[in-house]
Amino acid sequence: MEVIAVAGYGALSDVYEWLIGDDRLTPAKAAAVYYSDVVGSLPPNARVLDCACGTGQLAVGLASLGLDVVAADASDGMVRRTEKVADEQGVSLQALRASWDELPDHLEDSTFDLVFCVGNSLGHAEGAAGRLTALEAMSRLLNPGGRLVLHSRNWELVRSAGSRVDVRDRLINRNDRDAVVSYYWQIERRWEQEHFLEIVVAQIEPDGAVRACSERLSIWPYRYEDLVAQLRSVGLTVQSTTFDPESDGYLVVASRDQARGTSEPAR
Repeated sequence: MEVIAVAGYGALSDVYEWLIGDDRLTPAKAAAVYYSDVVGSLPPNARVLDCACGTGQLAVGLASLGLDVVAADASDGMVRRTEKVADEQGVSLQALRASWDELPDHLEDSTFDLVFCVGNSLGHAEGAAGRLTALEAMSRLLNPGGRLVLHSRNWELVRSAGSRVDVRDRLINRNDRDAVVSYYWQIERRWEQEHFLEIVVAQIEPDGAVRACSERLSIWPYRYEDLVAQLRSVGLTVQSTTFDPESDGYLVVASRDQARGTSEPAR
């Protein structure tokens, strides 16, 4: 078995399709997930930011609907894959390599109607301070009344299950190739400690050999109530939420306060 271990979504950017659910695997499917609730109400040519865009399925799907899309990610590999998908689909978007705290250096404040932060990405922000900085950057970029769409794991459930290995119970087929996906969770005693998640995508080659890409990611979990409080502190008001203490993940839609003007610096 050949194993490739690279940090920072370097290895996983090449095999990320095995981590995407069937319902979001294509640009059209990814955009459809959010169309009826948030995208369908946007005006023509609305400006949308997909930060932590991954391989670009959502960003490209939104651009295909005629929206003015910026796709940003901290991983060079993810940005390259987003550009490739956009080229294959024949759509135009701006792809940008930037972490959350770098976004205001590249993009103007109050210029986006909608910001997406999905794919459980916010857990990679470094602790409460890093998470607040990320949310502040997103809030700054939104027009007054603009909305943030954020998807998150239920970290309360993740922590309650403790350190463990989760192996998916079926082969996942992508591009006529099968793979087994496994997750190793290293759960620490305190919420504020750095946790770790190692993801392994073990592809089965035509000759029966196994080629595994492995990556160890840092995670800083947070309680739902703390996320809501931080959203409020950067001028974002929760409009809707699917949070359920017994569900694995949830979606929050929050709007930037109309009267706030420019967001206050994070404290």
